[in-house]
Amino acid sequence: MAPVPAIFIVDDDEDVRVSLQTLLKAEGYAAETFESAMAFLASDAPTRRGCLIADIRMPDMDGLALQEELVRRKAELPVIIVTGHGDVPLAVRAMKAGAVDFLEKPYDEEVLLASIRRALAAAEEASERAASLHEAEARIASLTEREREVLDLLAAGKANKVIAYELDISPRTVEIHRARVMEKMRAKSLAELVRMVVAIDERRSESGR
Repeated sequence: MAPVPAIFIVDDDEDVRVSLQTLLKAEGYAAETFESAMAFLASDAPTRRGCLIADIRMPDMDGLALQEELVRRKAELPVIIVTGHGDVPLAVRAMKAGAVDFLEKPYDEEVLLASIRRALAAAEEASERAASLHEAEARIASLTEREREVLDLLAAGKANKVIAYELDISPRTVEIHRARVMEKMRAKSLAELVRMVVAIDERRSESGR
């Protein structure tokens, strides 16, 4: 059974931490609090499933710097930034850097809970996409060298006759390899096959592989 996602609260104001933790626990969430960004980063929380709620104004490291550090670490943790009225431009920067949402104080509890639900749903979708891509990469690794050549040319938009010419094989042989590639990759259509390859290439490019 998968662990329950936790809601991590990072705020230097103890009253805020306690009240928010009480609210979230009443809603059935596992809520954990941290008095600073450094304390949060020193824990195992960034590697776990859940959602982070961080105040943008904190000593030593603010919420925006914390978010940027999580991006640097490639932590797949959705972030909700809490901001005061004068900090909205910083919150917009956080959104552009990947934050799921920002809430301006004083925020409505229902608005916060709705934001958390969206963040957790987005994290779940991202996790499922990552798992799907990992499976697709394993399938690509199972292809023969010739099947991989055919796959690359198919993904490049080449027709069977062109692939046959470039690989110096018959169109019939291309069809056989293409069928095997589709079967091994579990692709229902050429479009789905191409989407897999594009997604894998993008992931490898982002990770520098």
